[in-house]
Amino acid sequence: MISPFFGEFLGTLVLILLGNGVVAGVLLEHSKSKNAGWMVITAGWAFAVMLGIFTSNAFGSSDAHLNPAVTLAFAIKSGDYSKLAIYIPAQIAGAFFGAVFNYLHYLPHWKETKDPGKILAVFSTEPAISHTASNFFSEFLGTFLLILGIICIFSPTMQGLGTHFGAFLIGILVWSIGLSMGGTTGYAINPARDLGPRLAHFLLPIVGKGPSNWKYAWLPIVAPLSGAALAGFLLGWM
Repeated sequence: MISPFFGEFLGTLVLILLGNGVVAGVLLEHSKSKNAGWMVITAGWAFAVMLGIFTSNAFGSSDAHLNPAVTLAFAIKSGDYSKLAIYIPAQIAGAFFGAVFNYLHYLPHWKETKDPGKILAVFSTEPAISHTASNFFSEFLGTFLLILGIICIFSPTMQGLGTHFGAFLIGILVWSIGLSMGGTTGYAINPARDLGPRLAHFLLPIVGKGPSNWKYAWLPIVAPLSGAALAGFLLGWM
């Protein structure tokens, strides 16, 4: 089962299981971590990224992108687009199944949670204030910064860090983006992270759920891909 596809799939599954899991713990009724706050959510996502990278590496993906925006940025930067067709389906599928396992893990808590907005927030992102241009810019800029940070962490001047410490620093990078920039849109900065779980929310028999808000769903796909594409183009000389 070790392969680049399976590595991206399983790594993204772990990313979403732990990332959406911390959101569920903070939002769902009768969770012991309910109301733990934004610091806990952003820290949980940071650790989820780090452990997702480790998992992806261990099961066959030396890149461990876990994110179609990252895959696109490095394809543009390198001029090699061959990995898009392998990595992106694996990432979306991994995100979907990560959300499904998170649903099963918190199974008794859904019926206790009467707010369909909180249920949706466990699966996918929504803006704090609905303003399309500003929301797009937030996701665009956050993803651009993500790609910039990743490229800097693994730049030739930082080669002595090692792969595992690099994964730790990427977790810190995501933590920083979440703390400083995530309050506007929930910092999807990853099309698979939003699309896969939103599909799971749409399909799963979740008690008390509302609409999956497909009207907004295009934005956390298009904006991160746009920010990543620009970053990959501008940083191609590094």
